[in-house]
Amino acid sequence: MTFDVGVALTWILFLALFPMSFIWLRRAWRIAVRKDYSEVALRRGESPTEPQKFATYEAAINLVAGALTAGVILSILVGQGEYKVWSAIAGLTIWGKLIASFILARHAHPIRAAGKR
Repeated sequence: MTFDVGVALTWILFLALFPMSFIWLRRAWRIAVRKDYSEVALRRGESPTEPQKFATYEAAINLVAGALTAGVILSILVGQGEYKVWSAIAGLTIWGKLIASFILARHAHPIRAAGKR
């Protein structure tokens, strides 16, 4: 096996799954169990006025994304993960989580009229 750019990127993606999965599962735990709403639907580092209203959705997004990445890691470590399959699942999970969190944050922080600040 030769070491080229493709192999390096594969290893970077695989190793990046560990902290992503940990952070997403920890966020879901903090929101759902500890009722810590400080990381719910952040926009420019600020929480919405009623973060508990969006906490269930944020916890679900993080739980699903963290569980999928943990499943991908386990399938690779067990030896059942084919490269094309696990890289596709990992990529779709990462992008899906980012897009879903972005949409939730924009929904939690509605656009106000220019005169009403």
